[in-house]
Amino acid sequence: MVNRCEARLSCTSAFLSQAGRLEVTNAIFSSLPMYFMCTFSLHKTVIKQIDKYRKHCQWRGADINAKTPPKAAWHLVCLPKDEGGFGVLNLRTQNDALLLKHLHKFFNREDIPWVHLVWEKYYSNGSLPSSQIKGSFWWRDIIKLLDAYKGMACVNILDGTTCLFWDDLWLNRVPKFHFPELYSFAKNKSISLRSALEVQGPDDLFHLPISAIALQQLTVLAQELASIQDSSDHDIWSYIWSSPFFPSSKAYKHLIGHRVVHAAFKWLWKSAVR
Repeated sequence: MVNRCEARLSCTSAFLSQAGRLEVTNAIFSSLPMYFMCTFSLHKTVIKQIDKYRKHCQWRGADINAKTPPKAAWHLVCLPKDEGGFGVLNLRTQNDALLLKHLHKFFNREDIPWVHLVWEKYYSNGSLPSSQIKGSFWWRDIIKLLDAYKGMACVNILDGTTCLFWDDLWLNRVPKFHFPELYSFAKNKSISLRSALEVQGPDDLFHLPISAIALQQLTVLAQELASIQDSSDHDIWSYIWSSPFFPSSKAYKHLIGHRVVHAAFKWLWKSAVR
């Protein structure tokens, strides 16, 4: 893949305008690694090398040894056009957005062989992916994106088998944040919603006795659990763009926007410290 990018660089015309080079950067150099990024998490060294060729194409044309200085920092070039950038894809963010598609298929339990295999191999005992990363190298790379996925997803409860009782967003709230006192008494903080619904009593979920505040929160939580209709269908995960469908383009926009805001806050913090 890297060699193909280098070979394409030598074919770049030195007579292209700046707009023409931008078109080549987006249409060719940003597209060549796309097939691999749909499946694997590219190593940062590979991304750095591809970005090197993209920078040369954008600022220097075909000459790999040219020393013409860039007209803008690369992270600014990768900003969306409405943010003042060129709209060039950020390969790391695009890689993450494409891999998040696998988590969408996994949590919606789509009828795909690898989805059935992962559920049966790693989560047949009722556990769910959390901070503990296990499995093949490919699945471990996917699980590292779990926080990013949960940050743009909420679950519509049906059977409750794919939803963490405390950590996931269901019924418009995350229980561990909405019921913090009750959460402090929880025995199993990684329990699934299905497992929580099947317990015989509160002593199976909590260390007793609990405080008065925790008891009030337990009463409210019990009422919400009673409102859940039992179903044999699998849970449906939907997203902040108000749809159960997962286009990678929308995930990319969400991730790039989140990282731009994070970078801005980081810069402001450093400026305040200085």
